[in-house]
Amino acid sequence: MRTIILCLCAVSLLAAQNPNLGSSGAKFLNVPVGARAASMAGAVIGTTNDAASVFWNPAGITGVTGTSVHFSAVDLYAQYNASAASIVQNFGDLGVLAASFTSVSMEKTEITTELKPEGTGRYYDAQDLAIGLTYARALSNEFLIGVTGKYINQRIWNEVAEGFAFDIGTQYRIDFNNLVIAMSMTNFGGDLQFDGEDLNITKLRDNNYPISRLAPGRLETSEFALPLHFQVGVAMDVVKTDFVTMRGEIDATHPNDYDERINIGTELQFVERLFLRGGYRVNYDDETFTLGGGFNVQMGNSIVRFDYAFANFELLPDLHRYSVEIDF
Repeated sequence: MRTIILCLCAVSLLAAQNPNLGSSGAKFLNVPVGARAASMAGAVIGTTNDAASVFWNPAGITGVTGTSVHFSAVDLYAQYNASAASIVQNFGDLGVLAASFTSVSMEKTEITTELKPEGTGRYYDAQDLAIGLTYARALSNEFLIGVTGKYINQRIWNEVAEGFAFDIGTQYRIDFNNLVIAMSMTNFGGDLQFDGEDLNITKLRDNNYPISRLAPGRLETSEFALPLHFQVGVAMDVVKTDFVTMRGEIDATHPNDYDERINIGTELQFVERLFLRGGYRVNYDDETFTLGGGFNVQMGNSIVRFDYAFANFELLPDLHRYSVEIDF
């Protein structure tokens, strides 16, 4: 309990350093990845130990003993499609490597103007993506660390903003009820700025003379920061028997563009085959509680896990997430 209070106090002290509410871009990087993590309200940086760990705490991929592949998808408000995938390979004493991909896209939409409100016959679309490479290893039996470098690309029709960012995470294990103290910092990188051919314009040199020569010009967009996010958490086994394990976690988060938040999550595990999960988010504008579950299936020498998550929103439509993970 003292550890939990200290973690929450450490994050709350950062509140005075957050004068830029709602100022960051590339918000697709904040879309929760993986049904297991989403069903626990994102309180997973101390619990995560699978291929989806690259999206939450890169240190968690040390829990993969061989090869693991993760796929997940969610339909965002019937307008955008979000998907993610990762593959993890454990190389023993050399450490663990992973590659990951995240994408949020929209279907093509016809362009309209004031003169052609029914459509011009031309279409535009948009897509955000991030490609990452992760390395993690255990520095001791208790301390795990992981680092991710990722390329970020945002495109709106012909305009593109791109850059690089880093994630870093740790997990410290204590031999008491499987207690883990974890930390993660995600999306640490430079500002992005959109650029592209549609920013080129032409303008009359003198508006008083319509036949005057056209002068070329170019619009310039403003730079915007990445959604830097710092999170600390504590996870432990609340109940543990031969058939049932209940694990709980509480995380405190500090984004660079919003006030501090609290994520609370729990997972019930039945004989390592059936899982029930739930979570609650504190100080979020719209999202409140989350629910979900999953199960494992043995297929030859592989284990396939299917997970589902439901997220409740007060104003926006509720979300349903699905993910599949295969351990070889």
